Amino acid sequence: HLADAGISIEGGPKAVKVDFEKVMESVRRVRAQISHHDSAQRFTKELGIDLFIGRGKFTGERTVTVNGRTLTFKRAVVATGGYPTLVPIKGVKELHQQATTDNNGDKPRPLVMTNETVFNMTKQPKNMVVIGAGVIGLELAQAMQRLGTSVAVLGRSGKVLPKEDPDMAQIVKEQMIKDGVTFRLSVVEYRNVALTGKVLDNGYPEMKVTVVEKGESAPIDLVCDALLVAAGRRPNVTGMDLEKASIVFDTKEGLVVSDKLQTTNPRVYGVGDCCSQYKFTHAADFMARAVIKNAFFFGKEKMSKLLIPYATFTSPEIASVGLYGSDLDEKGIEYRVIEKHFKDNDRAICDNATTGFIRFRVDAKTDKIYGASIVGNNAGNMISEVTIAMQSDTGLGKLANVIHPYPTTAEVVRQAGDVYNKTRLTNTVKQV
Repeated sequence: HLADAGISIEGGPKAVKVDFEKVMESVRRVRAQISHHDSAQRFTKELGIDLFIGRGKFTGERTVTVNGRTLTFKRAVVATGGYPTLVPIKGVKELHQQATTDNNGDKPRPLVMTNETVFNMTKQPKNMVVIGAGVIGLELAQAMQRLGTSVAVLGRSGKVLPKEDPDMAQIVKEQMIKDGVTFRLSVVEYRNVALTGKVLDNGYPEMKVTVVEKGESAPIDLVCDALLVAAGRRPNVTGMDLEKASIVFDTKEGLVVSDKLQTTNPRVYGVGDCCSQYKFTHAADFMARAVIKNAFFFGKEKMSKLLIPYATFTSPEIASVGLYGSDLDEKGIEYRVIEKHFKDNDRAICDNATTGFIRFRVDAKTDKIYGASIVGNNAGNMISEVTIAMQSDTGLGKLANVIHPYPTTAEVVRQAGDVYNKTRLTNTVKQV
């Protein structure tokens, strides 16, 4: 992009140096700044909440204990979140324990990580293997590749971002391939992960990941000094004696909750990753708001009424809200697709960022929006306008009347409304 704009760097791309330690210091500094929102200090001193730090356990349908103290409640909320799943591959659990405990003595620790520990890195790995081609795996794979680490992504399904529309996910994959990321998405067996006995000059022990791919008779060895396991998350619902409170749960699916987020003990509610398929911070936020209304103010808030957008922060980004085409097909709802591409958007042309488009799924006979997806730069910011429209039951045709500043990439939302309105014109009007 710089070269196209007439700007050159003396020495070419190799002249750009990455100080990985400083990059990670910056990341940790930002995380520390953000962490105040969830800090004990904020909850106690700013919000006036009585905070008990310790392992809480239910002792009955209306009591919990923490640090030997029994607390009686009228209402309670379980908001214990989730934890990364360590895939059952020979050697992974043992190496992850070596990486995260202090029992390794003076031996170098293998760099086996999840999304919870990846930001603890201080030295840059040379080669990283990522197990999992979902949101977390792709976001971190692309970031590490762009920082100079050689990255390989492994998966079983043959797809990346399997929840998203395949053509949109393919755009992200193609960009990551251009960045240098390699993909092996037809793994049928993860054999094992083992140390090779070699320690690299960055201090990380070398590892070998052995897999078998579809159609291949011989296993393949991938040598790396960093392994990121990004194969999903599980709800954190054990170790709390939920049974004593008559709370039904499943270790894979989490707490069993009603549409009002009540557990099988009507005095206890669930919020966030421990009971929801939407494992996002913003989803947990609005679940918590619903629980406050339902538990204390006779509210009638329902989980099924929450319209939750989400985004994958790769480059380009993908953002979606509402129902996908596959959802509508499954429900037997007739719909049509309206699209507008960034290659026709003046701001995207100016920014040399014309890859991607917006896709609306609207009712077959009206402009009611069932869902939408965007792939492109800043898609995560743009999806909010669509979310507002859906929340307020504003149809796609009416979005054509919303004036946007020129030039902005968000104009594709309005322009998609124009595309829809043109489909409603009679032949006579079209001729005029």
